[in-house]
Amino acid sequence: MSTEKIFDYSPEALVKALSPERLTPYLAETSGNLVTAIDLYRRNIEISGAFYEILGIAEVSLRNTLNEQLTALDAKQSGLWFENLGNILTEDARRDITLAQKRASRKAIQETPGAVVAELSFGFWRYLLAKRYETSLWTPALRHGFPGLVRRQRAAVYSAVSDLHILRNRIAHHEPILQRNLSQDLLTTFRLLDWISEDTSKWALSFSKVDNLMSNY
Repeated sequence: MSTEKIFDYSPEALVKALSPERLTPYLAETSGNLVTAIDLYRRNIEISGAFYEILGIAEVSLRNTLNEQLTALDAKQSGLWFENLGNILTEDARRDITLAQKRASRKAIQETPGAVVAELSFGFWRYLLAKRYETSLWTPALRHGFPGLVRRQRAAVYSAVSDLHILRNRIAHHEPILQRNLSQDLLTTFRLLDWISEDTSKWALSFSKVDNLMSNY
C-alpha cells in the first residue's frame, strides 16, 4: 500500500494548518513529496513525544539532586540556598531565581522552597554545572549529586546536560529532531540518569518508547 493511500484528508489543508515554513525541512528531506513530508512530520512528533517523557524524568532528577547538594552546602546558614548564594551566582542566575520566586508566588500555592526550585528552568541547572562554578559549587557540593559518575568529572556532566537541554528545547518548540543522532541522545539521557540514580534509570527504561519507535524508522 502506498503512503498516499493512508490519507483520507487533504494534505494541502495540513500545510495551511502547520505552515509551509514548518514543513520546509521535511519537504527537503523527502524531495518535495508533500504526503511523505507530512508522514515524516508525524514520525518526528511521535519520537519527540517519547523523548519528552524520559527527558522530563532526567530534568526532574537533575534539579532535585542539585538542589539537595546546594541545600547541604548552605546548611550552616539560615534561610535558603537560592537566597544565600547570591555572591557566587551570576547576575543571570540571580534573575532566574527572582523570576522563579515570582512565578511560584503567582500560583495558588504557598511559596515553598520546593515550589521555587520547580520553577527554575532546565537551563538554570545546566549553567550551574559550568566551568565558572568548578571550585565554588562543583567541588564542594554538586559532584556529590552524581554517585554513579566515575571520577566525578564536571565537564562530562555539563556536556551531557547541555546536549539534552538543546534536544529538550527543540522538542518543546516543535522543531525537527530526526536529523540528530537520536541513538546518542538516548544513550546520553540514560547515562545522566545512571549517574544520578541507577534505580530511576532502570524505571525510566522500563517504559521508554524511544527504542521501539526508532527501530520502526
